[in-house]
Formats: sequence, structure tokens, C-alpha cells
Amino acid sequence: MNQFLTRRTFLGASIATATTVALAACSTPSPNSRPSDRILPDDPMIAKVEARRPATGRRSTQQLNAGAFATSVAGTTLTTWGYNGSLTGPTIRAAVGDRLEVAVSNALAEATTVHWHGLALRNDADGVPDLTQNAIAPGSDFNYKFRLNRPGTYWYHSHAEMQRERALYGALIIEDPKEPLSYDQDWVIVLDDWLDGITGTPQEALDELSMGMNMSGMDMTMKHMLMGSHSSYLGGDAGDVTMPAHLFNDKTTSDAEIFASRPGNRIRLRIINAAGDTAYRVGVPGQKITLTHADGFPVKHQDVDAVVLAMGERIDAILTVATGFTPVVALPEGKKGVAHGLISTGTGTAPDTNGLPTVLDGKVTDGGRLKAHESVLLSPRSPNRVHTMRLTGTMAKYDWGINGRRFDMMTPFAGAFEVAVNDRIQVKIINQTKMWHPMHLHGHTFQIAGDGARKDTVIVRPNETVTFEFEADNPGQWLAHCHNAYHAGRGMMGVFSYVR
Repeated sequence: MNQFLTRRTFLGASIATATTVALAACSTPSPNSRPSDRILPDDPMIAKVEARRPATGRRSTQQLNAGAFATSVAGTTLTTWGYNGSLTGPTIRAAVGDRLEVAVSNALAEATTVHWHGLALRNDADGVPDLTQNAIAPGSDFNYKFRLNRPGTYWYHSHAEMQRERALYGALIIEDPKEPLSYDQDWVIVLDDWLDGITGTPQEALDELSMGMNMSGMDMTMKHMLMGSHSSYLGGDAGDVTMPAHLFNDKTTSDAEIFASRPGNRIRLRIINAAGDTAYRVGVPGQKITLTHADGFPVKHQDVDAVVLAMGERIDAILTVATGFTPVVALPEGKKGVAHGLISTGTGTAPDTNGLPTVLDGKVTDGGRLKAHESVLLSPRSPNRVHTMRLTGTMAKYDWGINGRRFDMMTPFAGAFEVAVNDRIQVKIINQTKMWHPMHLHGHTFQIAGDGARKDTVIVRPNETVTFEFEADNPGQWLAHCHNAYHAGRGMMGVFSYVR
């Protein structure tokens, strides 16, 4: 078995330095000092659980080529990193029970992986470097193969360093062969905040934030730290990073995407927030949308004027098409800017982008405040393990962590939350910081207390406690972290570790 891969950083979190050893990209890491009772990604149990998942016998394939390419964002010509030479990777569509096979070729100058966000999948396909696989070295290939367990709107992205904050992401739509929802079309919408190649790189932004709000951090030469953002909805400070552009399916408001439809059509909006530091408030001016799913799972339908999505979250909504042009607007919550797309029925005139709303008010909610549809409620059961995650850290030192610990991939099981197969786990997330955090759990979906939505990512506001439960039915080693890339990059991560 190969030795444990050491890199300078893991998502920028590790402050340790070590010598890197050569590793085959396809091997499973075997770090030193892992107790033998942990169920590691190469454990035979992983394959046994995979074999019990639904199977259609069909294969769905996709090639992803990770590499640098030239493009233009907000009028600036730049070079960034993406899949297949695009600002958004290809939308992958398959059905429940299909075996997804994705061949990844790495033409980047550094190692990479792909994480399949929101999926309950086999642990050795989860794409966390040094925890579930060795990273794919430059010039190497890796094949991800796993069965698709549940329908819904999901996405995929790099889980190495700050790569997701470039263009290494795309949508993954898993169709339900017994789809109960009635609609005529669906429109996949990927939202993103963007700075790469305009004001610097994501890593440069993280390096600057890492200095904290000390005297040098307040210097006028600071390019990336955002001061004065505020959202009452999020409980205060809305974000840390100045973003020069906001994208709606790759495009800014000057070149909005147009989706062709017909009056009266019901469109399923599949909205994905791929941003690193920005929540988006999404709505249609003058028209309500009906929320149907949160993070891939059905919820009790709710008509709203707007919905707020944290980084990593997905919301499905139904919109009935009016005649003419209908703007779907995404406002960066607590920040300046706007992104939008247009639905056109072939008549009328597209609205002036200068006339897009700067406020979406009325009835506003988010996925964490929705109620689960009765078909996906967890069965009543008392938890037999309770874990507390205290979110800690300050802007002063930009030293985010969980239970006072900054995560270090050199010692991934320090402070790990241990679980056993078939446990019912209750997690209490207590936010002791002055920032909101979108907390994400790999490999599982949880149900928020009080018959709340089934989710994998949830907003936790300052001084708020969010309680959820999940079934420990997917063995392996699973990351839990803030999906603000800059908070995770400074250590707000931990591991849920299956043990025997």
C-alpha cells in the first residue's frame, strides 16, 4: 500500500510542510497512525454497501478534462481553469440506479480531484484528497465509478486547494423514473461569484484574508477583503471577499442567457449556488415561484417571492411562464451586484439591465426553513450518538475552526466525530462566531429538527444552534465543513469517522 500523500495545504487549511512522495493517482491513501478499527475507503464493506444500491444495469459516461483555457468574464480576457474548456463543466444527466462512470484527465499544473456534492455514494469515490483518495497528479487520469442512489439536483466540483473558485464545477441531474412533479421544461441555473483573472486569483484572496484584520490587513493596498457587507437575513456580515462579477450560467447581465419557452409552460428551475463567498437571493420580479425541492429532496411546496441559497445549496422551484420576457434575478445577498437570465416566449422586448431590481422582498425563505415532504421524513428514532460542532474563529485572525480546532489534513482524525454503522446521529451545530456559515456534510443527507427539510448543506447564523439527525448507513471517512471556500481554507472542517 502506498504511503500517505502530503501536500503543502489541503484547501489551504494545513499549515504543516512535508516532503511529497510519488503516488499512483488511482491508489487509496493509507496514512500512518490510523487506528485499525476505522472503516477506510478500501474496506470491503464499502463495496458491499454499494452492491445494495438500486441498479438499472445502465452505464452513464462522461469525460472531464481539467485544464487551463482562455475566456472572457465581465469584459476582461483572462485564463482560468475548468472542465472541457468551459466556465461551467458539462451538465451530467442520468437516472436513479445508473452506474455513473466519469473519466477525469488532469492537464493542470497541480493535483486535483472531483467531489460529487450531495450524493450518498461509495466512500472511495467522494473525491477528498488524502482522506478518500490520493489526488490525481498532473498528467494523470482517474475514473470515478459509482451507482446513483437518489434523484435530484446535485453538482460536482474540485475538492483540491482553491480550485473550485475558478471554473472546476458543473451540474449533475439525477432523473426520477417515477417523477411525481408535473412540469414542461427544466432549466439548470448555476450561480457563481468571480474574481479569478480580474482582481487576482482565489489563492491570493485567501492569502490576503489570512492576515486577518490587523493593521496590515486594514492597509489601503488590500484588494480582496470586503468591508461593510451586511445582511439582516444572514444575521450580520454577509461575506468576506470583494467579487467583481456575478455569473448566471457563465454570463453577466450584459450578455444574459435566454431560455426559450411558451406562455403557460411550467419550468422547473434547478438552481445551484456554486459560489465561494456569496449567498444569492433568487426571484422573479412581480411573480411568485413555488419551491419544491431543497438539496435534491422534496419539500412541502411553498410559494415565495424569493429564496436565499447558501454556497453549495440547491433549490428546485416551479415557475409558470408569462408572455414576453421574464427575468430570473439573483442578487448577491448583502453585497452589490446582480446576475440574471431571461425566459422568452418570442414576443416583446428584453428588459433594460439597468432596470433590474436591486431588492427582492416580500415572502423570503431558504432551504433550511422548509419542511420535508412526508415521503422523505426520517423514521422516528432516538439518537444513540450526539455530536456537538461549535463553530469558532474570528475575522481578526481569520482563524476559523470547529470546536476550537483548525483542521489539518496531516492529522485528519484529530477531533473526529466517531460513528458506527446503523447509528442514528444527532448533530448540534452551535455558531459561536460573528459570521454565518453554510455547513456541508459529505456522503449523507440529514433532516433538520422539527420535520425540517432533508439536506446536505444548511445555513447557520451567528449565535444560532441548528440541530439535525442522519442515519449512519454509508460507511467510510466523511468530511464535514463550511462551504464558504475561504472559511474552509482556513480550517473550518472536520471528519465523521466510521469505526467498528
